[in-house]
Parts: sequence; structure tokens; C-alpha cells
Amino acid sequence: MDWDKLRVFHAVAEAGSFTHAGELLNLSQSAVSRQISALEESLNLPLFHRHARGLILTEQGELLYKTARDIFSKLAMTEALLTESRERPQGPLKITATVAFGSLWLTPRIKEFLDVYPEIQVSIVLFDGELDLAMREADVAIRMMPPRHPDLVQRHLLTMNYNVYASPDYLKRYGTPKTPEDLDTQHIIVYGEDQRFPQPVANVNWLLEAGADPARPRRPALEVNNVYGIYRAVKSGLGIAALPDYMSGETDSLVHILPDIKGPKLDVFFVYPEELRHSKRITVFRDFLLQKIQEAK
Repeated sequence: MDWDKLRVFHAVAEAGSFTHAGELLNLSQSAVSRQISALEESLNLPLFHRHARGLILTEQGELLYKTARDIFSKLAMTEALLTESRERPQGPLKITATVAFGSLWLTPRIKEFLDVYPEIQVSIVLFDGELDLAMREADVAIRMMPPRHPDLVQRHLLTMNYNVYASPDYLKRYGTPKTPEDLDTQHIIVYGEDQRFPQPVANVNWLLEAGADPARPRRPALEVNNVYGIYRAVKSGLGIAALPDYMSGETDSLVHILPDIKGPKLDVFFVYPEELRHSKRITVFRDFLLQKIQEAK
């Protein structure tokens, strides 16, 4: 199969049109169209359905696209490894983390990492779902659960607890609960279900059950499908919520209440593809995270 035609096909499948693919490849629309037609002719198969709204892959086109995407992903990974300096880590490093952990714990520490390794170009994707590391949607991930993909390397970073917090203004208005049973009369903020993303921990809304009478279930004052959003709601004085330990640096303005009750434990993992096991960028970033976690103990 002609490599140049495969490269054009991959670009067209990604872009969804000859025009956009041509812009990416610096080719005219007609040149792109000729390459795709020649590829289809050589295979004796249609790869795209042509519509007024754009291009749609045929079943055979989908099969070829999946293979091409895998090839180009592995080539990009290989290129990154080949261009990495033997003496000093350099090059792009794409990191993904959850919105809350990335916003409140990771990004404030990135400046220190870049001060030490200025030749690494860091980009951070904050997303509560899971990007596909095997397909190079990111180089490394910081996840709140172990990876399910067998070709990913994992390193356990830390285990954290959930603690209960409220703002001083809220406690002044509604009083401070002394026992879990007192939560019956409080405004509780919980994690809202979102089928697109996994819950951060099992039984994430345990605060609704702590000390509660099963015959009189508590109703939340607010549901938010993001831990950072829950933190902001607590800070605004809307109610009481359980927040993970990694937010401890952000809870100085909040009051830790009911210290004797603990929620489920939260395990945090550093994850990356097997192909990047020997990458210096991955190694130094992993070591940096472990150092920052140790300093916080």
C-alpha cells in the first residue's frame, strides 16, 4: 500500500473533508481527491461515502482508518523517543488528570517542574473521563483508579481519605454538627451521577448515610458531577460536603468538621504506555510527583 496515499487517507478520515485535509497537508483539494481515488482504485474498494455534508467512512474505510491511526500513533511515539535528548529530558509531555486534582494540586506545582526542566513542553488536559493513552491522546495520566488496559504501566502515588468541610459562614448560619446524626438537619452537597464518567470512589455519597436512619433517607441540597464544583459550592456557604485530602491546601478557609468520621479511601495512580517506559520525560515527571507527595507528608 502506497505510504503517501495512506498518509493522505488518514488526514482525510481525521478531518472529514478533502478541503480541511488539504489545508493540513498543504495540498490542493483536487490533489487530495486524486490520491484518495487512486487508493480506492488500487484496493478496488470504496473508502468514503461522498455526501453534500462531507465524507463518511465506509465499513472498509473504518477498518483501514483504525489501522492507520494505530500506525501513526506508534510513529508519533517513536519520533518522540528518538528526538529526546540523551543528556537532558526535552520535548512534549501531555498530561491528563481529573479537573479537581489537576486544578487544585497539579497545576500550582508545574512551575517548579518547568523551572528544573525548561526544555520539556508541558500541556495539561483536565478531564474527568479517561483519555486513551494507548492511542496517544496523552502521554501520562494521573487517575483515581487503576488502569484497565493491560498495556499501561501504573505506579501507585498515594492513598487519601475524605474529610467533611463547611464554610465559617454556613456554620454561623446553620450551626456546627457535633455527631453524624446531626447531619439530618444540614444541607449536604454530594456528587451527582454522570454516566459519561466513573465515580471518583465507590460509595462516593457516603455522607448521606453516615449516622442516618434508613427509614428517613437524607436528601441532598445540591448534586454536582465534579469534585472541584463541590469544593466551590462548599466555599460559597451553600452546604457541607466530603472532600479528598489532596484539597487540604485549598481548605484553609473552610472548617474541618466531624473529624472522627472518615469516608472511603481514594487511591491515586500514575499511568503511562509501556512504550514510554524508558522515556526520560516520563521518568523525571514521575519522580517529581513522588517528591512533592513526600514533601506534603
